[in-house]
Amino acid sequence: MRDHLLDLVEHTHDLGCIDLIKITGTQDGTDIAGLATDRSVVLEAKFAGPVAEFIGTFGMPNLAKLKILLNLEAYKENSTLSITKNADGEPDNLNFVNDAGDFKNTYRFMASGVINAQLKTAIFKGVNWHIDFVPTVAAIQRLRMQASANAEENNFQAKTENGNLVFSFGDPSTHAGNFVFHTGVQGQLKRSWSWPVKTVMNILSLTGDKTFKISDDGAAMITVDSGIATYNYILPAQTK
Repeated sequence: MRDHLLDLVEHTHDLGCIDLIKITGTQDGTDIAGLATDRSVVLEAKFAGPVAEFIGTFGMPNLAKLKILLNLEAYKENSTLSITKNADGEPDNLNFVNDAGDFKNTYRFMASGVINAQLKTAIFKGVNWHIDFVPTVAAIQRLRMQASANAEENNFQAKTENGNLVFSFGDPSTHAGNFVFHTGVQGQLKRSWSWPVKTVMNILSLTGDKTFKISDDGAAMITVDSGIATYNYILPAQTK
């Protein structure tokens, strides 16, 4: 369970925009849902296999606190992590105890009714994906360079030109930059959509194998497979 929690924190809280998630667990699988505080990212994820301790529906708030607890020196070796359940049989607390049993912490889960109310709008209804590819390490590095050169820009634009996916920054009337992010893409983008630079770079910096999809209907999805879970980050297009 510890590895699942560490992976979960890395792929949610460490993005810098998600600090509340919902877990829905059954004997067949464990699903994760999340929403960025500014609603710029919808998260849909699933662990590779069911996590027995996560059966039920509950929320995980204040992921910053959870990260601190997971990384405390007292809990790194031979500690015990356990989950208690309420009268309805749903998880309510995550308990940390060190090897000696004299250092303890409790992380409180959010009740199903509360988390369902807070994340009820975090539903992705699906779109047609017009661009689908695996981003290269070199392309991600080129994105970082252009973002550094255009640090004043919050968003970049994506379009297709001659079979290539091109990312553009800025306004040609002032300062601007562009580069080919991926060559030989199948499909076309007939509209020029804008995407948040920092969020996209943070997702592409996460641990795991990645795929990138863009829809001409105004959505993008970056999938990260960490080996422990598969995370789908859905990004609505931004206003330029």
